[in-house]
Amino acid sequence: MSDAIYKIPTPVNEPIKGYTHGSPEKAEMKAALKKMAGEKIEIPMVIGGEEVRTGNLANCVQPQKHQHVLGQYHQGGEKEVKMAIKAAQKAKKGWAATPFQHRAAIMLKAAELLAGRYRQTLNAATMLGQGKNPMQAEIDSACELIDFLRFNVHYAQQIMAEQPQSSPGVWNQLEQRPLDGFVFAVTPFNFTAIAGNLPTAPALMGNTVVWKPASSSVFSGHYLMQLFQEAGMPDGVINFIPGSGGQIGNPVLASSDLAGIHFTGSTAVFQNMWKQIGTNIHNYDCYPRIVGETGGKDFIFAHPSADVTALVTAMVRGSFEYQGQKCSAASRAYVPANLWKQVKKELVEMVSTIKQGDVTDFRNFMGAVIDQNAFDSIKGYIDRAKKAKGKATILAGGGCDDSKGFFIQPTVIEAKDPHYESMVEEIFGPVLTVYVYEEKDLLKTLRLCDTSSAYALTGAIFAQDRMALIKMKDELEGAAGNFYINDKPTGAVVGQQPFGGSRASGTNDKAGSYLNLIRWTSPRTVKETFDPPRDYPYPYMSAR
Repeated sequence: MSDAIYKIPTPVNEPIKGYTHGSPEKAEMKAALKKMAGEKIEIPMVIGGEEVRTGNLANCVQPQKHQHVLGQYHQGGEKEVKMAIKAAQKAKKGWAATPFQHRAAIMLKAAELLAGRYRQTLNAATMLGQGKNPMQAEIDSACELIDFLRFNVHYAQQIMAEQPQSSPGVWNQLEQRPLDGFVFAVTPFNFTAIAGNLPTAPALMGNTVVWKPASSSVFSGHYLMQLFQEAGMPDGVINFIPGSGGQIGNPVLASSDLAGIHFTGSTAVFQNMWKQIGTNIHNYDCYPRIVGETGGKDFIFAHPSADVTALVTAMVRGSFEYQGQKCSAASRAYVPANLWKQVKKELVEMVSTIKQGDVTDFRNFMGAVIDQNAFDSIKGYIDRAKKAKGKATILAGGGCDDSKGFFIQPTVIEAKDPHYESMVEEIFGPVLTVYVYEEKDLLKTLRLCDTSSAYALTGAIFAQDRMALIKMKDELEGAAGNFYINDKPTGAVVGQQPFGGSRASGTNDKAGSYLNLIRWTSPRTVKETFDPPRDYPYPYMSAR
């Protein structure tokens, strides 16, 4: 058998296509949208490489046209979970023994396929099923996932290349092996890239995976699974099981073979899973690794020296891109009184120009929120703000219409109370709440920003005064795992801004970096002595 020390191709961030008028990518995307919107597909589970159908069907619908069914998917339960765990355990030994360069090649091939002929399939699936506009789909389901696949291979090799020092006559080695069991990947609706990364990152490190996608993103998840299979992922390494949280999650968490959780979703669900793991800890064959990113109440904080137009642009993009359905989306803003008049004027004017509607109409900036539950929850905040006389005022938007799609207008609320509910609670929709502070209260308001939310995911500060930026950054040191200076708090790029937060926002294991990948390995130290001792006494014993 031949051997070599392999060099991984140096990763670079996937270029973002512009989809300008007359471009080939625009024509390709429109063709994919037309084709996929005109079909109604059946989506099976994939367990051990086999398609599994239960007959317990649920619909994949368009958020912007909720009567339009894109497909139906088979939902799993305890029986299918046990099948998936068995398949994962069966595949485990062979996959762990697969040389790293071959596991890496599968990920790199998936990236290449996605950069090519799968690109518009995944983009169109994300637009139709999750309500993203063309640019939001492109930077997510194409570019970010391609980056995850390529950069993860690069970081994994770095992890394996890290070796200890050796003394004379000794060779010390550090090996990386997969965890003792299977990894449970639980993925959200809002990023196809996250849905692709959460199962593949542990798989790259030699683990096998049971993957539960969010019910509202099964449509794109189905095409991701096809991508992984075509790239050469062996049967049973990633097992695709849609279904309700309890029907899938409870039997998974009860399994003694559970080795880890790779999760992105709500804080409440993650905390409940952690609680269940704690309750079951004596049943597991190992202590499960728990990696989670849960949410945020992300802020933009403006200093009196801030550039108003740049600030307002960041507020609009940060709050309303993808209908505010990003865990990193700007949801609260602190604006000094000296700038408020100009900020308010420019903000209201800019929001009034936003076009909203069907995302297949490329003139629209915003689409619909994901489903009825999201619509009802977000609408509740807006309705209460309308009635909160003296506490909150709607400055822009506020309209909600679910007759054809789950449409909520981009909404700006001014709160008189910095602890008003929309200033401190995660909304996960197109709602930005602004609190105006007096310039003399800068330090007090910075500390208010730091302490008034349980989350610590993303945040942004705006100032032209460099000394002020230093002070603001220091005061908000623990308030955000991804921190932005004079930029919106969204749009982290793999390889440039590893993503994750602490406090109630998660375990801060930084997706898109070696810090995440190292959580999916179990290291072993090996010491080899070339000429071992032949008698037990030590030199000191030879003299009195």
